[in-house]
Amino acid sequence: MNKDLFTASCLAKQLKTKELFTNCSTPQMKYEKIIELGRGLSNYPDELKTECRLVSGCQSQMYLYSSFFEGKMQFRAYSEALISAGLAALLLAVYHDEPPEVILSCQPLFLEDLGIHGSLSPSRSNGLSSLFLRMKMESTKYLNLQKQNFI
Repeated sequence: MNKDLFTASCLAKQLKTKELFTNCSTPQMKYEKIIELGRGLSNYPDELKTECRLVSGCQSQMYLYSSFFEGKMQFRAYSEALISAGLAALLLAVYHDEPPEVILSCQPLFLEDLGIHGSLSPSRSNGLSSLFLRMKMESTKYLNLQKQNFI
């Protein structure tokens, strides 16, 4: 399959996510939009707040739950810090419901286009990178299980 065709959905989601920031002309407005997105994350059950789901490298506690359904990755995330939750919401908007191969090959270029990393503290930027790395690790795990016909 053509790689560009394969990642078209991911790239379209990145474009749609960038459009959310069209009216954000200042770093403060971007920050407020990220917080707003964090408030919109779906509920995350307490029973999923386990140590094995903690994302290391985040300034605040961040939990990531992943599952694999009909060939696509499903993600849920939680953080008490609204900015961290909002950063997670950005990644989930693009990578939720995508095949593992797409998550591994479609880089989050929209973050650079929006200047997200540049407007974050180094620890928050590191947390965002850690979260994406964890999503890629989870995708690799399910991809390997799929190749071994375990799922």
